[in-house]
Amino acid sequence: MKIAFHGAARCVTGSKHLITLKNGKKLLLDCGMFQGMGKETNALNRYFGFDPMKIDAMILSHAHIDHSGLIPRLIKEGYKGRIFCTPATRELTNVLLADSAEIQEDDIKYENKRRAAAGQPYLTPLYTIEDAKKAEEHFVTEEYNGWFDVMEGVQGLFTDAGHIIGSACVHLRIMEDGNTRTLSFSADVGRYRDIILKSPENFPQAEFLLLESTYGNSLHEEHLTTPDQLLQWIEKACMVKKGKLIMPAFSVGRTQEILFALNQLEFENRLPDLDYFVDSPLSVEATEVVKKYSGNFNKRIQLVMQSDNDPFNFKGLKYIKTVDQSKLLNFRNEPCVIISASGMADAGRVKHHISNNIENSRNTILMTGYCEPNSLGGRLVAGAKEVGIYGVVHEVHAEVASIRSMSAHGDYEDLSQWLACQDPKQVKKLFLVHGEYNVQQDFKTRLIRKGFDDIEIPEIHYEIGLT
Repeated sequence: MKIAFHGAARCVTGSKHLITLKNGKKLLLDCGMFQGMGKETNALNRYFGFDPMKIDAMILSHAHIDHSGLIPRLIKEGYKGRIFCTPATRELTNVLLADSAEIQEDDIKYENKRRAAAGQPYLTPLYTIEDAKKAEEHFVTEEYNGWFDVMEGVQGLFTDAGHIIGSACVHLRIMEDGNTRTLSFSADVGRYRDIILKSPENFPQAEFLLLESTYGNSLHEEHLTTPDQLLQWIEKACMVKKGKLIMPAFSVGRTQEILFALNQLEFENRLPDLDYFVDSPLSVEATEVVKKYSGNFNKRIQLVMQSDNDPFNFKGLKYIKTVDQSKLLNFRNEPCVIISASGMADAGRVKHHISNNIENSRNTILMTGYCEPNSLGGRLVAGAKEVGIYGVVHEVHAEVASIRSMSAHGDYEDLSQWLACQDPKQVKKLFLVHGEYNVQQDFKTRLIRKGFDDIEIPEIHYEIGLT
């Protein structure tokens, strides 16, 4: 069999890995959208590197758009097979893809206005809301820790990845020429000390490993808890500077973690008396889905729920749904906290909030997770003095900061712990995916010291035989 890497290769978005069996059957692991790749983003998302009509089956690890976001386009271009995932992933993915499609349509309208003024031809969206609805028909759900038939000669197994609700590591048994080969795909590995989710699970021995490496050379901050760090920034931005604290946050995972931390501050009577806005209809819907799958929560939050039936709600929390309500926040002079998607600040309502508040030194923009270097969030964290937003150049006078400890991705100790159930001598080859190349090179050195001998860092569209 062969494997080709058509995304998340020396970068952290666009996860797509294609396995081709000797009999010609093809299995796709994830179908993610590239995000935050600058001018290259559109072209990367319009070229798969393979023919969707020739794919026989697909497995989806979790709902995040960089793993699921091109599924409607895959189907639009001819994929007719099933998409295996966990029940929570199916529900969350349907919500996220509908929102993504709306963004595609809105963004293309803006872009085509600009192109019309420049005398350039119009573009079409990557996919439409109707395309996203059609994708829902292809999902087939499987529970954790039970082998299931993917297609002839291939069985799959999901283990809890601890990354977001429903996230899974994918394990395959592939039968060829009378032999069974084993391959495990980490997808995104979560934290072993996550404040909401269970820890990643152990998994069967594998011959071939695909391992994410987002934080493969760093450790998350642990000297302060997430509630304590949030409290420090709320007090500084809102109580001292009397400004707005704007937190870009992914709708699934990060938003719920922030809400839980703020709920904890209220429970401890430490939450400042302010208005806290969640300005994202998607985040509202995603939070309701997350609550439905409380069985995925860890023991700590299960205990909290015995005395607090809604650990994502607290005094002062307000959900913003309409565009008009969102725009009114721009005219607000009182200190407040605004939590809004997307996490890299490259799309969604948070981009408007940053545009309207970035030139005021009273305000603070607090990044809460990883940002691609070319994304708006990445450029701000890197210290850009000016940024272009919607065609307008803004001087950066607002304070920009980030909280590294909130990442839903495991650091190198978490990734090492995930690998601890494997005998390195039985792993024939380990591929590092989903990470920046310099980080992957550092992580490769660490893994060699742990006994993994054959490690590759594939480039995009690279294909190799597995023997």
